[in-house]
Amino acid sequence: MQDATMLNADDIADFLQENPAFFDNHPEVFAELTVPHPHEGRAISLGERQILTLRERMHAMERKLSSLTHNAKDSQRIMAGIQEWSVSLLGESDAAKLPGHVTSGLARVFDVPYAALRLWGCDQAGHEGADWRQPVSEDIELFAASLTKPYCGTDTGFEAVSWLGVTPASLALVALRTPRGNTMGLLVLASNDGERFAADMGTDFLAHIGALGGAALSRLLPRP
Repeated sequence: MQDATMLNADDIADFLQENPAFFDNHPEVFAELTVPHPHEGRAISLGERQILTLRERMHAMERKLSSLTHNAKDSQRIMAGIQEWSVSLLGESDAAKLPGHVTSGLARVFDVPYAALRLWGCDQAGHEGADWRQPVSEDIELFAASLTKPYCGTDTGFEAVSWLGVTPASLALVALRTPRGNTMGLLVLASNDGERFAADMGTDFLAHIGALGGAALSRLLPRP
């Protein structure tokens, strides 16, 4: 057997893992062994340390469960809001009012203070002064066409940010396309919360509303 003076912490750990019955055979060692308290400057028994470890793990699981529950409830709320928003789009007989329904409805669904959009190629005479009819640069059209999925992040250097009249902390940019896949506009949702539209967040809901919004707003395009 290796000389005890040559043992190190890894050797002891390996021994205990290879001999799980050690403390059963030597209960007095388990009872008398003390280790540092993880948060206080005192020694505690090995059993008490194990209880603390299990308690910490339990609290971590409770926090994770609470987060999952919160996310599930938030997802349910958003889905219900999207359904209500979709019904309002389907029920609107005046196509020129649809852009307002899209922005105000989504601001409510996603609980954000800022929402704006621009459309191009529309055929709605008499609404040239509306915000959604304001001209956009070729860069905006190319950018919207290049979006394969909604953009989320804190980069406020996009031209679309100027449509809001303020500089938000985070934003989402969603391309609006016809059912045939032709890009016809760009939607921006924004928040004063830098984490609201984080770069690593899921974009399924945003992609969903982009498809629904684009399909509804395609009524504003010239008929073939």
